[in-house]
Amino acid sequence: MTGYGKAVVVFQGKKITAEMKSLNSKSLDLSTRVASVYREKEMEIRGMIAQAVERGKVDFTLWTEKDEGQQGGTINGVLADSYRRQIRHISGQCGIPEPEDWWSLLLRMPDVLTKEETMSAELTEEEWKVVKAAVEQCIERLMDFRRQEGEALQHKFEEKLDNIASLLQSIEPFEQSRVERIRQRIVEGLESIKDVDYDRNRLEQEMIYYIEKLDINEEKQRLKNHLEYFRKTMEEGHGQGKKLGFIAQEMGREINTTGSKSNEAEMQNIVVRMKDELEQIKEQVLNVM
Repeated sequence: MTGYGKAVVVFQGKKITAEMKSLNSKSLDLSTRVASVYREKEMEIRGMIAQAVERGKVDFTLWTEKDEGQQGGTINGVLADSYRRQIRHISGQCGIPEPEDWWSLLLRMPDVLTKEETMSAELTEEEWKVVKAAVEQCIERLMDFRRQEGEALQHKFEEKLDNIASLLQSIEPFEQSRVERIRQRIVEGLESIKDVDYDRNRLEQEMIYYIEKLDINEEKQRLKNHLEYFRKTMEEGHGQGKKLGFIAQEMGREINTTGSKSNEAEMQNIVVRMKDELEQIKEQVLNVM
């Protein structure tokens, strides 16, 4: 299931950012990029993510930068003075005029202006507590995002289930009238053949057998049961994605059998629409935990 989470904290002038994105996947595919100062805690971070997320293609990044309110650098005065003396000496030797803008020149010289280190050389317990809290907050925000996606997905499923149930009900009028039409076509076909006599009782028996082969009452009932089971399974909460996928497959079997038994154009059109609704369910079931 798709998700996104981000948390930003500040510790002693250092801005620490934890960011995580997830896409659908049948299993957990976790990729982490962690700032070197926190590398020793990477396995613990991976464990925290795996326990909460469980499934999905997950990209997690943890990095640091200097807090904007404390951006700055250090001027190495000794090095700047050394550069200045060397340049004056070379200017005198070569007869080259000295620079008019010493500051502009010296600040561009290597290592004269240096930014303060954005990461401590060693991770302290105090800093790790702050970082761990940021990671936990990032995970929780991703899970909140997922929950919102899940609620929207459930509404979508309910809509599709209602559509299938409505389409299933709309089959009934055509189902009842087709029996008489089938009977009428067979009788008219027999009567159109001259000098042929037939046993009406035997015809009735064959008709009953033929109509029973086309009967879809069992398929309709099983499909109704599957629709209800799908709804109940959604209410069972976390970890029902695979189960919902299996139920959707069974729904497809009943719809397909109904279609194969439907020898009326109107019924087959309805079956095609039911398949379309079910395909949308199957596509979205892949996003369910």
